[in-house]
Amino acid sequence: MLADYSLKMPKNIIAGEHAIEQLSDILAKCVQKIVIFTDKGILGAGLLDLPKSMIEKAGVEYTIISEIPAEPNYHEAQAMVEEFKKEKADFIIAIGGGSVMDVAKLASILATDSYTVKDLLDNPLLAKKQITSLMIPTTAGTGSEATPNSIVGVPEKELKIGIVNPEMIADYVILDSRMIKNLPKPIAAATGVDALCHAIECFTSTKANPISNTFALEALDLIMNNIIEACTNPEALDAKSNMLLGSFYAGVAITSSGTTAVHALSYPLGGKYHIAHGVSNAMLLTPVMKFNEPAIKELLAVAYDRVVKNGDKNLTVDQKSSYMINQLEEIVKVLEIPTSLKTFDVPAEDLDGLVAAGMEVTRLLVNNKREVTPEDARSIYLEIL
Repeated sequence: MLADYSLKMPKNIIAGEHAIEQLSDILAKCVQKIVIFTDKGILGAGLLDLPKSMIEKAGVEYTIISEIPAEPNYHEAQAMVEEFKKEKADFIIAIGGGSVMDVAKLASILATDSYTVKDLLDNPLLAKKQITSLMIPTTAGTGSEATPNSIVGVPEKELKIGIVNPEMIADYVILDSRMIKNLPKPIAAATGVDALCHAIECFTSTKANPISNTFALEALDLIMNNIIEACTNPEALDAKSNMLLGSFYAGVAITSSGTTAVHALSYPLGGKYHIAHGVSNAMLLTPVMKFNEPAIKELLAVAYDRVVKNGDKNLTVDQKSSYMINQLEEIVKVLEIPTSLKTFDVPAEDLDGLVAAGMEVTRLLVNNKREVTPEDARSIYLEIL
């Protein structure tokens, strides 16, 4: 366990059945102009209607930026930041999934011309918070509403890179299950498994600590016991609320601990082949957990005791560990998430490039309990090729 550890999280978290109704009260606090970051899918689904009604009730001027692409590269993120600067706003609201929130967080620290997104790739800590930000996630999820991270593609490296700056942590978060009620199953499943990965990776990270474990274990409990119902039943608002909380808690765990080899090896899959982040994580979840099992089986046994209701406490550590990994695999299977790169026409001859790119993500690989060598990475990728 680390000798020193800390926690960073949003200043104000509002959750519950009518959470969005509190938005107008927040905006009454001397807000002059809002920029809403979102995307075309959110607009088309009518998910802005309720938040907009609260903004209009508060009588605050607002502009919408909705051209944010899925999983943007740093050029695209910078273009959105430039659009934001033109509006001279003093408040940001992000309504969307991880990409929307990640771009909004970058805008909150890049409101001046001092630095660009590209500058932050080299030195993430350059910029400071300029604009108050509020996150309303529409997936459960990426956990972006809780983290100081913004993930952008770097085309020249065919890789995704995380910009991590505590100044990007949101000032407000609103968790309202109505915002994810009609989320299509493939998106709900992929983002839900992303949150599942955050929880299990943070709990088994070399940087895990009593603070992160508190959030990671609660997240794991909420997610594993609700994800299938939440993804397959549009009316399961209790399960969806639990997923929103679980996703948020897993995001908080990231700020105190960190993800591991699942995320590290998934970044090249998004950067080169534009495979959705949650899908690439789902592909790698079981292979990495099986690789890590010799180093984390005692932790998986602890997770079993927390997550498995009425579980057999007499099982051995090995049995509990095996059960947990099998359950992770079963969740991905039941949710019908692709588990082979053949689905995305990734050729076997790209293996060397994948290994090289994955091994560059040292920021996360150092968190893995079991050292990952290039040969290990090759074996893991081969399992999904």
